[in-house]
Amino acid sequence: LNPGLFSSVSAFAPIANPTECPWGHKCFGGYLGANKEAWKAYDATVLVRSYDGPPLDILIDQGAADNFLTEKQLLPEKFIEACKDSNVPCVLRMKEGYDHSYFFIATFMEDHMRHHAKHLHQ
Repeated sequence: LNPGLFSSVSAFAPIANPTECPWGHKCFGGYLGANKEAWKAYDATVLVRSYDGPPLDILIDQGAADNFLTEKQLLPEKFIEACKDSNVPCVLRMKEGYDHSYFFIATFMEDHMRHHAKHLHQ
């Protein structure tokens, strides 16, 4: 929706394709109503397929032991596929032994701060 506004993006275990998972259906239905076409404006996987802005530096950390990942609630693989199809670089780091907990985020938060900090002086 805002190409060029940001030069870096990062996320911890995001719901990467909410129009295609039960959590997304529940949340979008509750917040945006029943019109599933309207949901697409808020789905990162859908949006990256048509991204035509300046280059982005995207970092995603995902715990490999995250129950929500194995329950197909997060779908990072769909986002990575969309990035590849659209030639948008994205790094997905699968972290073995980590789940969806505060400990996971706290462990890698510094990496995400450094990821964004390298864009502050550009």
